[in-house]
Amino acid sequence: MQETKIGTNEAGQRLDKYLQKYMPLAPVPFFYKMLRKKNITLNGKKAKGNEKLAYGDRVSFFLSEETIQGFKKEAGKTGEYEDAFCRMKGISVVYEDDHILVMNKPPGILSQKAEAGDLSLNEWMIGYLLENGTLEKSQLATYKPSVCNRLDRNTCGLVIGAKSLPGSQMISRLMGARAIGKYYQMLVKGHVEKEETLEGYLVKDEKTNRVSLAQQGAGGAYIQTRYYPVRHLFDRTLVEARLITGKPHQIRIHLAQAGHPLLGDYKYGDKKWNDGYKNKYGITSQLLCACRLEFPLMEAPFEDLSRKIITAPIPEIFQILTMESRRT
Repeated sequence: MQETKIGTNEAGQRLDKYLQKYMPLAPVPFFYKMLRKKNITLNGKKAKGNEKLAYGDRVSFFLSEETIQGFKKEAGKTGEYEDAFCRMKGISVVYEDDHILVMNKPPGILSQKAEAGDLSLNEWMIGYLLENGTLEKSQLATYKPSVCNRLDRNTCGLVIGAKSLPGSQMISRLMGARAIGKYYQMLVKGHVEKEETLEGYLVKDEKTNRVSLAQQGAGGAYIQTRYYPVRHLFDRTLVEARLITGKPHQIRIHLAQAGHPLLGDYKYGDKKWNDGYKNKYGITSQLLCACRLEFPLMEAPFEDLSRKIITAPIPEIFQILTMESRRT
């Protein structure tokens, strides 16, 4: 007999859903048969499978060890997480509590896998939690920590990761309500003179991984970006933007359409202008940094995040390119 105790990350879900995560290779009818025969019980009693699990509940398996292991995924399959943590350099954790962590992602790293063989920030985060003992390998069977927001591969800055199921649910609610302030800094062509709010409808071409702006009713997703100048420089402006909605390439296409393409953006920007900076500074991708997160008023158990402002260190290339004199 084996027995598992329901923790924070498993509580709140149905028993049958938990069983499918615990033994993912077992056919669904198998669980209901075992429940009927009391080979699987909840708190020592017969269960149907639709019960909602609570913290501290006990699920008992009157099954052979061979049966249980046979229906589990390959034991100890955590090599990719440990590999990612060891191999991927330059990532730092700038905030951490019991439910979430916020990482500073350098450019060139995927937020999540694009293909099966990829290593991404998501794998690095799990490797980090395994390494510092916050997470045990056995816990991955029923809950796998994950990043909650994505940045383009070559965009740097803050990415939120959920360590717990309540943390994941909380971040999902806040993002759905657009309650987290997400701010970006970038260097753009020309001189931005005033604060503006841009709106539009974004359409993505999956084949080319490019987006475009369309008219309302053309099948695009509504997007909204607010931006304002921070510092004027020779032929460029340091700009900060708040992402009201969050869609792939949103800031890049919006600023390009406004006549202020991002420095280093070869997909939507000015190639000739970019080439000058590429030759002088080696810039090959957009200078865009997710620099700040602002959380709303929060209640327990997330009170540590209440009205918290989390910032990312200024990237070195931004410092170099903003040291020049302001425009007079």
